Parts: sequence; structure tokens; C-alpha cells
Amino acid sequence: MSGQSQRLVELDFFRGLVLLIIVVDHIGGSVLSHFTLHAFALNDAAEVFVFLGGFATATAYASLAQRRSERAAGLRFVRRAFEIYRAFLITAALMLVATFLLRPFYGHAPNLVLHDLDTLTAAPVTSIAQILTFERQPYLAAVLPMYALFALAVPLVLPLARTKPWVLLGLSLALWSFAPGIGEYMPSVDDNLWDFNPAAWQLMFTLGVLARCQPVYQRVASHRFGWTISAAALAVIVGMAYYKLLVLPPILDSAFKRDLAGARVVNFLAIAWIATNLARYGVVKAVASRLPWIGAIGRDGMVCFVAGAVISLVVDSILFTVTDGLVNVPAGLVGDAVAIMALLSVPRLRQPVANWLGVRTRVPAASAAVVAAAENPVRVQ
Repeated sequence: MSGQSQRLVELDFFRGLVLLIIVVDHIGGSVLSHFTLHAFALNDAAEVFVFLGGFATATAYASLAQRRSERAAGLRFVRRAFEIYRAFLITAALMLVATFLLRPFYGHAPNLVLHDLDTLTAAPVTSIAQILTFERQPYLAAVLPMYALFALAVPLVLPLARTKPWVLLGLSLALWSFAPGIGEYMPSVDDNLWDFNPAAWQLMFTLGVLARCQPVYQRVASHRFGWTISAAALAVIVGMAYYKLLVLPPILDSAFKRDLAGARVVNFLAIAWIATNLARYGVVKAVASRLPWIGAIGRDGMVCFVAGAVISLVVDSILFTVTDGLVNVPAGLVGDAVAIMALLSVPRLRQPVANWLGVRTRVPAASAAVVAAAENPVRVQ
């Protein structure tokens, strides 16, 4: 069987849910963002985003390798790296265009890429060259460069994940441990380090790949003492929530996220274990069947990510100006509703617009490292 009937709806659901969370989390005056993952955990939606990218990438690679060959699968992901690179350029351009249009009315909004826009105006050739080489990464476009690097690494990572998983995990952990030093040598301007250090975040991507290629969860969960792992995961979640809410300072060093601190990894793995339990017993599938519009976002992930970046910037800028940067629950809820409805409309509008333009559409290949395998069967063994 193939196609829609064999699609893992849980994966699409989680993917779509994460994209919705990312949108509201990047709206400063959002009310819903006070109840999303980052509000009670040391990690946030970024870990879920990268982990699912690794999981889905492994699925797409295995499917293509089975239908054609390992070489064909490897070459396809090399091409996809360039497609993700193109998506980065589109997102960066949209950030600059949105800032240009919003500046006259909402110029004091903190997330507008004013510096990047001013640099582009003053030195267009230099600024464009810096964007082309990843030295300059305007706001929400900053997550995509590391995905392009991950896609390039897929032909090396996937064979190891299937034949020598412990070697791959060891290499990934070693690279993660040296990531802070490596991050300082990544190309950048104005002494700004990358928002996401790819040497660190590759660990999360690798864990997603390994979760798809090796039945670790199935073996542990089916053991007679498997329940102890679930109990430990719940304890970690509760303990981390207590630490986040009552002990941790409200503002963390940016390196805590940029270099993927170990506490974030542990917190995510605990949450992922419980989420997988819910999927195993059909809870997630039941919810997903009642909320198909969330899965629609997940299936059109790359387009929704790019659109969500623009939506977040626009809503955040308007909301900040309207409320003078202060907490305003009614306005914040309106902003959340507008942002969510706008993102929900993207999958529905994409096909009619394409038909009007006479363009044949498909699920974007550029989503391989972000939301890959939208048209490939995924099964939990």
C-alpha cells in the first residue's frame, strides 16, 4: 500500500502542531505562547522540529533507496540541500520586504530586520553576498542554513544509522561536545554567531534519524519493565517544569539554545517518550483525525514554514505597536487568532493560486530536512 492511506498521520499532526506553535511563539504579545512547550520545559518547539526532520528524512531516504538505489537516494538529498538553500533565500528576502513595508508604520517593533535592511540599502552587493554565504541570516530565516547542511550529510548519516548506529551516535555526541568552539568559526557578520549552531543541533537531527532506523522505543517499551522508563520520563518532565517555573532565571544566555544545552536534550527526550506512548495507544491518531487541518499544515510544511515566518513578523510588529509593547490579553488573543487562521489558510490557498497561475504543484522537495517524506509511507514497527 502507498499514498495517503499509508501515511503516518501522527507525524503530519506533530509537524503541523509544531509549525503553529512556532508562529505564536514568535509573536511577542501572544497569549497562547504562555502555554506552549517553552513555557514549562527547558526545550521548545525547535527540538521537535529538528527531531521530526531527522525522522522523516530517514523515511524518505529509505523509501527512495528501496525503490531505486542508495546512490539515487544520496544524490536526491544533495539536490534537496540546494532546494533548502533556495528556501532560505526566499525567506530572507521576504523578511527584508516585510520590514521595508512595515517600517513606516511599525518601525519600533523589535523583530523587524532593520539593521539588515539598512545594510542592504547602504551596501547592496556586500549585503546580498553575505546572505548568499550564510554570513547574514535575517531573523526567522536563520533556522534553514543548518537544514541545508544536514541534507548534505544525509548520504553519510543514513547508511551509518542503519548498519552502525552506535558509531553514528558516538560521532554525533563527540561533535556536539565540541560544538561551542566550532560555532565561533561559522561564517557571520558583526560578530553575531548563528542562532542555531549546526554542530550542536545535528545531535537532535541524528536522534530523529536513529529513532526511525532503529526500533529502540519498540524494544524498550515492550519489555516488562518498560513502564519504568515512562515513569522516569514523567518525573523528568515534572522536575524540569518545576525548575523552569520556580528556579531558573527568566532570561537565559543565548548559548543555552544556540549550542543545544544538555538539559534541553534530556527534557525533549522525556517529552518525546511520553508523546510516543500516546501515539502507540492511538491517542494522537484520534486527535489528528478530529483536527485534520493541523495535519494539512504538516503535509505542506516548507511552504507553511516560510509563510509562518512572514505571518509572525507582521502580526508581532502590529501587535507591539498597538499595545506599546505591553501585555494586553484581548489584543494578544486577537493576534493569536489572526496568525493561526492565516497559517491554516496557506494549504487551502496554495492549490487555487497555483491553478490560477497555471502552475503544477507538489509537496515541496525542499522540505526534506524540515518536513520530509510528505509523500512517502511511514510505519512504526
